[in-house]
Amino acid sequence: MAWTEDRVELLKKMWGEGRSASQIATELGEVTRNAVIGKVHRLGLSNRPTTSKATTKEAPKAAKKPSPKPAREKATPAPAKAAKPAPEPAPAPQRPIPRPRPIITAGKPLPPQRSASEVSAETLANVKEMEKTARKLTLMQLTERTCKWPIGDPATDEFWFCGHPVEPGKPYCETHVSVAFQPMSSRRDRRSSR
Repeated sequence: MAWTEDRVELLKKMWGEGRSASQIATELGEVTRNAVIGKVHRLGLSNRPTTSKATTKEAPKAAKKPSPKPAREKATPAPAKAAKPAPEPAPAPQRPIPRPRPIITAGKPLPPQRSASEVSAETLANVKEMEKTARKLTLMQLTERTCKWPIGDPATDEFWFCGHPVEPGKPYCETHVSVAFQPMSSRRDRRSSR
């Protein structure tokens, strides 16, 4: 639909009368409400007073009818109207106390882990022996009670999870906890030696 000079003049006239974009679109035909709004903005007509002729014409129609009073209120005489006290000022809005944001580690590198050289040879031997008896669970077979230590290369069929019973409060079995978690004292010692 093209905006001819006649249609633009009609749009300006209806907009000046205070008609809504929907009403103008219906009157013009073959044009949407959004097209009317866009044209109004391009013509620079978007600023108009908030009280328009259309709203004043519709105001008497939209006047709220008084709701009927319950029977009890009709039976009792209305109390004498007293002067209304001045309304109390609204309390200033309280700013919410900011809560600490949760630490999101997705996409961030893991903290430094112990290398194989930091784990004792005895612990490594225990891990190798224990992994021979692993239950070889798939991801879908894991539960909160099974060790979630991955074994093998995830890109091959020779990949599984340990599956032995976990240490209370930990995601791994006793052997894998000894490799995964290090005591606080050794971490402090390592930091201070740097």
